[in-house]
Amino acid sequence: VLFLAYFTMQVIHARRKYKISPPETRGHPEFERTFRAQANCSEYFPIFISLLWVAGIFFHQGVAAACGLLYLYTRLKYFQGYTVAAQGRLAPLYASAWLLWLLVGLALAGLLAHFLWP
Repeated sequence: VLFLAYFTMQVIHARRKYKISPPETRGHPEFERTFRAQANCSEYFPIFISLLWVAGIFFHQGVAAACGLLYLYTRLKYFQGYTVAAQGRLAPLYASAWLLWLLVGLALAGLLAHFLWP
């Protein structure tokens, strides 16, 4: 939640810096990149939280927590890279997607182990 708050504050700062009043989402390219980075991170947050929760409960809390911390770090790098240049988002985007797929695998493995092999 602190990450989402940080991203939102960056959008507010960019709005003030470039004098773009809500609900406008177009304007200076740096503002547009900041706005899109914040929106993209917000869109993936419910998926991340759900996978983290299921993987932590049914697979292993420590492994899920480590994946969660790495995911948050890659999303921070994604946000920072995207605000500078659109190409700066790609490497962290791929890393965060890989971590989400890893959490999907851990969650599925944990669910299968819990419900199929008592």
